[in-house]
Amino acid sequence: MPIESLRPLTNKLHRLVGHHMRELTELAVERWEISPAETREVPPVILLPGQAERVTAVEFASREAVMASLPGDPAEHIPATMGYRLRDVDFVDGVLYAGSSELHLRRRSHLALPLRHPRRNLSGALYETWVGNRWFGNWLLDDCLSYRLAETTGRPVTSTPPRGGHVPRYEELLGMSPERIGDAHFDDLILFDDHHNNSGRIARAQDMRARLLKGRDPAPNPGIFLFRGGSGDARILENEAEIAENLQARYGFRVMFPEAHTVDELLDACGATRIVAGIEGSQLNHGLAVMPPGGTLLTMQPADRTTTAMKLLTDRWQQRFALLVGRGTARGFRIEWDEVQRTLDLIL
Repeated sequence: MPIESLRPLTNKLHRLVGHHMRELTELAVERWEISPAETREVPPVILLPGQAERVTAVEFASREAVMASLPGDPAEHIPATMGYRLRDVDFVDGVLYAGSSELHLRRRSHLALPLRHPRRNLSGALYETWVGNRWFGNWLLDDCLSYRLAETTGRPVTSTPPRGGHVPRYEELLGMSPERIGDAHFDDLILFDDHHNNSGRIARAQDMRARLLKGRDPAPNPGIFLFRGGSGDARILENEAEIAENLQARYGFRVMFPEAHTVDELLDACGATRIVAGIEGSQLNHGLAVMPPGGTLLTMQPADRTTTAMKLLTDRWQQRFALLVGRGTARGFRIEWDEVQRTLDLIL
């Protein structure tokens, strides 16, 4: 009979008494460099004068970090991509436990600390992340890139159950067939530090684009506007429909509701576009995944929820990032058409 796993309880006790909790990767029995560190030019954000001054609150980073990302960097240090091999790791209720260290990959489903020991023993390479489990866009443009590392170093495994919506078709197009696990004990587990836009990760992004566009012949177009839709966190652009209609009538943009279109329809539409525009959110990632290098992602954001997180993605896909900051809050904000036009002038 398997014994109970006391790691969740002992880790909590360590935290309560103030013990330093080591990073899980510090326990690796083997580590190796997958893509070396380097220095790269990072382009600036495209935005009108006075836009940055409107920002009242930011998301996913400090205000200072968001402001510092706006001018870009002619010589930014980009860390290496690393692989780590660990032994004797428990995965219980969304958390990896090894020694006195842990790594959370999803919200725990139980309030009480789990004491059960996983009955299943296996080895594998885990490519999922907390943010990828939380947001579709990060799953598509972060975790799916790491899958390529997992398939070359071991058996790709994930705790993510089958997802609905557009996910199954993306997995099919990208040739992803991971083993889906519940609670498990890993005799041997491979993890990755795959967060940095070095040349290796940029190459995998272009490989993803090629896989998604294989067999397609998308027609060039001036731009795609992707409606935010009703899913996800509230970001309500009160004049979203008006902006979309103007982009369609005056610039020849195609307007699409991603929830109403298949993956194939979205890829065909965005595969040769010059601009993907819309409220900042995961729906834009359909376009970002296949828009050609040199294209521009135009994000429209409320002043109290501004982020340049998607710029990390456009940098990786060798695209440009443009930002419009509206007046109001995430529960209701507006962007004047004149500012949209002037931003398009900067882009074009």
